[in-house]
Amino acid sequence: MPLPKEEIIKLIQDSISDASVEIKDLMGDNNHYAAIIKSSKFNNLSKIEQHKLVYKSLKGKMGNELHALSITTEGK
Repeated sequence: MPLPKEEIIKLIQDSISDASVEIKDLMGDNNHYAAIIKSSKFNNLSKIEQHKLVYKSLKGKMGNELHALSITTEGK
């Protein structure tokens, strides 16, 4: 079952409280997304650490309900 972008945004914001999240459905299938996530929690973290925070916030849905997510992270 595909994961709606509103649920992805909620999962990320529940875990990264100050995150601003922009998500684009790349294929119109609720299964291939690109996300831009900005948070002060990313300041002074490497890109790998930033992405790990995002993947952790998705609570195991990546690769299951969520097939593809391209992530761009930025500090605030």
